[in-house]
Amino acid sequence: MTTSNAPSLSRRTLLGSLPVMGLFALAACSSTASPSSTATASTAAATGAVGATATATAGTTAAGAGGVARLAQDFQATLGSDLQAQLQQEYSLANAKLWSNLPQGLLSGGMGGGPGGGGGTGPRIGLNLADLNDTQLAAFNKLLTAATGTIKGLGYDEIQQHLNADDYLAANGGGSDYGRAGYYIAFLGTPADTGTWEFQFGGHHLAVANTYTNGVLAGATPSFRGIEPNGAFDYNGSTNQPMAAKEAAFAAALTALTADQQATANLSKTYSDLLLGPGQDWAFPTTKEGLQVSTLSADQKNLVLAAIAGYVNDIADDDAVAILKRYENELDETYLAYSGTTALTERNDYIRIDGPSVWIEFSMQRGIVLSGNHPHSLWRDRTTDYGGTKA
Repeated sequence: MTTSNAPSLSRRTLLGSLPVMGLFALAACSSTASPSSTATASTAAATGAVGATATATAGTTAAGAGGVARLAQDFQATLGSDLQAQLQQEYSLANAKLWSNLPQGLLSGGMGGGPGGGGGTGPRIGLNLADLNDTQLAAFNKLLTAATGTIKGLGYDEIQQHLNADDYLAANGGGSDYGRAGYYIAFLGTPADTGTWEFQFGGHHLAVANTYTNGVLAGATPSFRGIEPNGAFDYNGSTNQPMAAKEAAFAAALTALTADQQATANLSKTYSDLLLGPGQDWAFPTTKEGLQVSTLSADQKNLVLAAIAGYVNDIADDDAVAILKRYENELDETYLAYSGTTALTERNDYIRIDGPSVWIEFSMQRGIVLSGNHPHSLWRDRTTDYGGTKA
C-alpha cells in the first residue's frame, strides 16, 4: 500500500474549503423554497410540532430519544392501524431488494425495461407518501432529516428537490406515473435499539436503504440517485437542481487530471448504463480498472474524496463522518475511471469510483419524459450493502 500524501479532512472541510465545494454551495442555494405543503411539513418537523407526543407502538420498547429508531417509532405512532400495517414489513433480503429507479406504475405493470431498468422481484412495498396527513408528514420528515443529514444540496434537502422534480415531470408530460404520490415508506423489521431493521424510502430515481443493528447504522447502501429534469427548473416558485453538487464534484475530479492521467483513467468500453443497478446485488467486479488514486497529488485526492462525500453526506451527519473516514483511509487503494467526456454531460458519459469498500458510479442517459439527458447514479459498499446481508 502506498502511503497517502493527502491531509486528513473533516466532513465540514470537504464541504467548505475545497474550490469545488463552492459548487456544492451553489447547489444548496438552488433550492430557495419547497412547495407549500412540503414547506409546511418540513417546518413542523424541524420544530418537532407533531400533533401530540408520540409513543412507541404497542409491544415495542421505546428507543432512545433523538435517535432514528425513536423518530421512526414516533412517526409510526401517528398512524392508524391500517397504515401501520402497510408500513411495517418483514425484514428479509427479498424485501430489501424491492427498490428501483423506475416509477411504481411501471414496476406494477411488470415493465423492467428502459435505461437502468429493473429492481428486485416486484413493485415497492410499504406506505404511500400521499396517504399521510399533515401531522403524519411532519413526523416522517423529522425521521427523514435525521436519517439523511443536514448538508444543504445533499441528503434531506436534495430529496425534497428530488420530489419536486418528479412532481414537475407529472405536470409536464409524465402524467400519473410520476410525482411524489409514487414514493413509498417501509420499515423492514421493528424500529428499536436492539435487533436489525431497515428504513426504506424510495420511488422514481430514489432509493434510501438504511439498515440499523442494535441502534447503530450497519449500512446505508444501495443508495440510488437519478434525476429528470437535469439542470435547474422552477416548480411552485422554487428553483431546484437536485444533483448539481454531485455532478460538479465528479467533473472537478476528472478535469483536474493531467492528459496522461485522463488517458489512464479512460475506460475502453462505452457504458450506457450502471453496472450494479437495481437487481445487480453483490456483483462487484473482481478486477479494478482506471487510475489508482495513490498516484494523484494531494489536491487531486481531495477532489476524489469530495466526489465520494457527495454520496456519503446523504446520510445522518455523525454516520457520514465515520463512513467517510473509512473511505479516506482506503483512498490510495481506490480507482477512478470514466468513459465519454470529462464534463459528464453527454449521453453515455460515465464515471466510477471503486475502492476496497466504496463503489460509486454515474451514468448519463437519454431523457425519458423530457428532451435532453439525465443521470442515474448509485452508491454501494462492498461490505455493508443491505447491512451486510447477502441471503
